[in-house]
Amino acid sequence: MGLTDNLLPGGQVLIASLMFLVGLWFAFRQADWERLRADQGLQHSFFGAAVVLGFLWQLRAGISPGLSVHFFGITAITLMLGWGLAVFAGLLALVMAVITGQEPWRLFAVNGLITVIIPALASHAIMLWERGRNFRNFFAYIFFCGFFGAGIAVGAAGCAMVVMLWFGGAYSWYELVHEYLRYLPLILLPEGFINGAIVTGLMVFNPERLLTLDPQRYDQR
Repeated sequence: MGLTDNLLPGGQVLIASLMFLVGLWFAFRQADWERLRADQGLQHSFFGAAVVLGFLWQLRAGISPGLSVHFFGITAITLMLGWGLAVFAGLLALVMAVITGQEPWRLFAVNGLITVIIPALASHAIMLWERGRNFRNFFAYIFFCGFFGAGIAVGAAGCAMVVMLWFGGAYSWYELVHEYLRYLPLILLPEGFINGAIVTGLMVFNPERLLTLDPQRYDQR
């Protein structure tokens, strides 16, 4: 997903940019900058995640401008870093996409809102829900936060983009349904599988990399 120039009116871009700045402020306040400065392993995770996302977002497919699909990977990053740091890692990846010509500078805030902040918040919300339910089986973390969380995050981002394009008059509802929405479910399953597989691998081999994981809760019998 990546909006291109001339798809949205200036007023809508302004509103989306303000929403982006609000989300960015909350992400900045929530991010654990002290731990990032002190923990070299977390630094590797943060910058490594940004580079991996930057390359992953180069691979996309679509029919019409702004209606492309690609893998996000934001859910796994959110579970690794927490949603605050995940937002900034995603924005670094978005800068890479801008530099390579995949995204326009003018719509950086809009694409940041759709591609980074919305899916990161959705992933964070699912994680909080799973934590609130107090599941004792670690498979709950893998499936709810990893697999299903990733699908919900991409679905939320895709629906937000469709609403913006529809209200902005870029496409009719018929075009959005037939050129994008009916293909959106096809990306949810592989997105869930990729993020779930990453979370599973980290949980087995490097659980300390998952900052949102509470191993003691799942160790209880």
